[in-house]
Amino acid sequence: MSIGHSPAEPGRVSTAGDAPPFDPELGAALAALGEEAREPFTPGNLAARQERDAAVRPRPTVADLRAEGRFEVEELRVPGASDGREVTLVSARPAGIAGPLPLLYYMHGGGMIMGNAWSVLPQLLREWALPLELAVVSVDYPLAPRARYPEPVEDCYAGLVWAAAHARALGIDADRVIVGGKSAGGGLAAALALITRDRGGPTPIGQLLLCPMLDDRNSTFSSHQMAGVDTWDRTSNTTAWQALLGDRYGAADLSPYAAPARATDLSGLPPAYIEVGSAETFRDEDVAYAAAIWQAGGRAELHVWPGAFHGFDTFAPHAALSRDARDARSRWLRRILTRSDVSDASGC
Repeated sequence: MSIGHSPAEPGRVSTAGDAPPFDPELGAALAALGEEAREPFTPGNLAARQERDAAVRPRPTVADLRAEGRFEVEELRVPGASDGREVTLVSARPAGIAGPLPLLYYMHGGGMIMGNAWSVLPQLLREWALPLELAVVSVDYPLAPRARYPEPVEDCYAGLVWAAAHARALGIDADRVIVGGKSAGGGLAAALALITRDRGGPTPIGQLLLCPMLDDRNSTFSSHQMAGVDTWDRTSNTTAWQALLGDRYGAADLSPYAAPARATDLSGLPPAYIEVGSAETFRDEDVAYAAAIWQAGGRAELHVWPGAFHGFDTFAPHAALSRDARDARSRWLRRILTRSDVSDASGC
């Protein structure tokens, strides 16, 4: 576990209003972006922000992703959770490697309201697929508020079941699947681990949860502490959860498949890698999730990156802390994949 703390100034007493200082490199990168990087999402600006995001977010083509033959890439349309609806999967793997490969089944970030399956693939392929000889399936799940819970997570589960059933055609090993994602995608990956356990579906060997969005209640200390400071603060978080949940927002009996922090039983889950920044909204809910896994007798590796805000490695990819985070993720993936060759990687 890697947890860093920035020392308080001499004589200074921490209060609920104090936010942990940003790492100097990360703070400088954030300042260079201007206030727009912290503009919160609200119900009033959501549609315009979604339209702007779709226009500016890079969406590489299949030809781009193939990188002059280095990768085999295919867009697949498979049955979604409801009759007549399809979900798009983007399947990619290093070219020329024989034998079934382990699979990273990945959900993109974007607060459940933004993002797409294509834009995350260049980094995933470069950093993990090639050096680890790993296949990747990226899920283009439907976004809120056009799609509301349970449609996005159920489509992700339907895609996972389909991929495991078609493992031979995809050239993957259905017994060596890791579910993963960042932010909203991390929350979806955590939900998939719960669903597959409860339904007896394809059993992942690990769950890679990068600053996962887990708790709709927005009531942690860090959610208040980082209000108006983090790149994704409690205003944006509330807007996104309301868009996803609709009338279920705030429901006392909300399913953990919608918000995994609601789970009361975290036993029997695959080993988890959980990371978050000390200066971000999701800090306390993510730390609590790791603790709940340990308390249930499971395995979790927790990293709290000191002075990191939400999405720090995207905004400042060359910062030392961003490089450390990417290295730690890769080391965990390598250990999980190696362990699964020789022993049971379940969290039981």
